[in-house]
Amino acid sequence: MELREPDCVRRSQLTRRGFLSGLAASAAVAILAACGGSKATDTPKAATGATAAPAGTTAPAAGAATAPVSSAAAAATKPAGSAAAPAVAATSAPLADAGSITMLSTQFSPIDQAEKFRKTILGNFKGKVDFLPQDYGPYNDRVRAEEQAGKLTVSILGGLHGDFAPFASDGLLEDLTPLAAKLSDRGFPKAFLDLAKYGTEKTYYIPWMQATYIMAANKKALQYLPQGANVQALTYAQLKDWGAAMQKASGQRRIGFPAGPTGLIHRFFQGYLYPSYTGTTAVGFKTPEAVQMWTDFKQIWQYTNPGSTNYANASEPMLSEEIWVGWDHIAGLLNVLQMRPNDFVAFPAPSGPKGLGYMPVLAGFAIPKGAPNRAGAELLIDYLTQPAQQIATAKEEGFFPVTNATVPADLSGGVKLEADAIKAQSSAPNGVTTLLPVGLGAKNGDYSKAYTDSFTRIIVKGEDIQTVLNDEGKIIQGIFNDTKAPCWAPDPASTGACQLK
Repeated sequence: MELREPDCVRRSQLTRRGFLSGLAASAAVAILAACGGSKATDTPKAATGATAAPAGTTAPAAGAATAPVSSAAAAATKPAGSAAAPAVAATSAPLADAGSITMLSTQFSPIDQAEKFRKTILGNFKGKVDFLPQDYGPYNDRVRAEEQAGKLTVSILGGLHGDFAPFASDGLLEDLTPLAAKLSDRGFPKAFLDLAKYGTEKTYYIPWMQATYIMAANKKALQYLPQGANVQALTYAQLKDWGAAMQKASGQRRIGFPAGPTGLIHRFFQGYLYPSYTGTTAVGFKTPEAVQMWTDFKQIWQYTNPGSTNYANASEPMLSEEIWVGWDHIAGLLNVLQMRPNDFVAFPAPSGPKGLGYMPVLAGFAIPKGAPNRAGAELLIDYLTQPAQQIATAKEEGFFPVTNATVPADLSGGVKLEADAIKAQSSAPNGVTTLLPVGLGAKNGDYSKAYTDSFTRIIVKGEDIQTVLNDEGKIIQGIFNDTKAPCWAPDPASTGACQLK
């Protein structure tokens, strides 16, 4: 039987209405909302030839109003009744040699990101880590094949919340409750650890990092904003008018999306457009509101650079100034914001008739049941949740800490820009928190393909909107029926397989 999410919708609503304020909003909403999984990796392909963040740059300063990663944020996100975490993690005792460890991960699959993880973030770890990033399909297949054969080689799994849900449901993961207790000085918010239990008494994963998707713009584009528009609170109608004004002034289409074969535009539809227009991510897939959404997006697309269908990320075309305004994962924007922080602004995605749809991402570590080197895996988790590695992950990979890591005051301009935008987006009063897909298992890729195929057919090929949505809706419903996956937020909770309207 498919494992169902434990009150995800209720908790995300409680978060926004209750204990969030100021700095806490950016961290807690992302934490509580990130109840989903990925088709493969939600780390975009980084810009070719991208340089590492400048020496001395790091994550947001402790206590800074812009930072979703400070010790203040971790304390503020703690729900009433949870144990207080120390404001600053104590210096960790040196770890023993962990031996040889095979780590399978759905994150950091692009070559440059994998190398940063191996050489920089794992650089001081006492042990030999064979880091194997993979798309979700091969990742899922390997975990299950090793379990069925009774010959495990993988000792640690890195992935998103939804990646682990099917494994937890099928009893393939170790209970990490003792490890979570041992790492209590890291200051994981109680809500994080609650999510990791999947409604049980066991802890199936340890939090690793968090991210989301935002927008960025070259400052030269700001003069073309529609009259009365605020870049920090745009609507999709204003984005269209902004694109029209930029094209008229420059003679080029200056908006861009990562719509290439390895881009993450499917998350734009699932977590941004659909929730903003329909208040849902899947249930309203073929409704009249969805037809209006695609109609409006066609208008935006006429001012979008046609090269978007080849973009793996937004950084490269923004650095070359082929585009001036772009949407992407924060890791996909980090390079341009790090290299030219004075030339760009970062801001939330636009709002639609139902509000500001946005999609946070939460990743963690799990250990397969019967792992050949569980002790080494636990040492690796200990190491990667220490402050230095949490901060290095933000600086090098564009994923923000999930601990109370003490961060230096010399915050880099690019990371600060992203931190400000994350805070503004996640604390927006009209926000519609959208979870990554949950419970789809190996069908994750097929689910996302239905959205990208809809985009190709409607926007690129110009097919009839309702016809396309009816066709692709049948595919999505078939996926739900096959996997028995219940709906996830913002869709209403379902009994059994999620049903489209």
